[in-house]
Amino acid sequence: MEILGATLRVCVDDLEAAVPFYERLAGGTALRFERGGVQVAAVGCFLLMSGPQAELEVLRKVAATIAVTDVEEAQKVLGEMGAHIVAGPVPTPVGRNLIAMHPDGAIYEYADRKA
Repeated sequence: MEILGATLRVCVDDLEAAVPFYERLAGGTALRFERGGVQVAAVGCFLLMSGPQAELEVLRKVAATIAVTDVEEAQKVLGEMGAHIVAGPVPTPVGRNLIAMHPDGAIYEYADRKA
C-alpha cells in the first residue's frame, strides 16, 4: 500500500466564512461537494466540513484522511495488520474511500482517486 499524503479534517460552523481563509492559506481554490447532508470544501491539505451537529460529531472521530493509490489494497493490508474496517470501500465524488480503526483505536479515512 502506497500512502500519497494526508488531509487534515476541519469542522467549521460557517463554511462560506472559512473557505476564503483556507484558500489564501493553501494558495488554491476549494473543490466543493456535499455528502450526507454535510457541505465539504477541499483546499490544499485541508478538508473543511460543515453541517448538522450529529453528522459532524461522527466526522470528528476520524483523525485524518490518508490518500492511497488503491483503497482495496489498503483494505487488504490494514486487515492483515489487525485494523478493523468500519465502513467501505464506497464510491465518493472523486474516487473511493474506507474508514478503518487501527489497533490503537485511532480512526482514519483512506481514499483513492479511482472511479
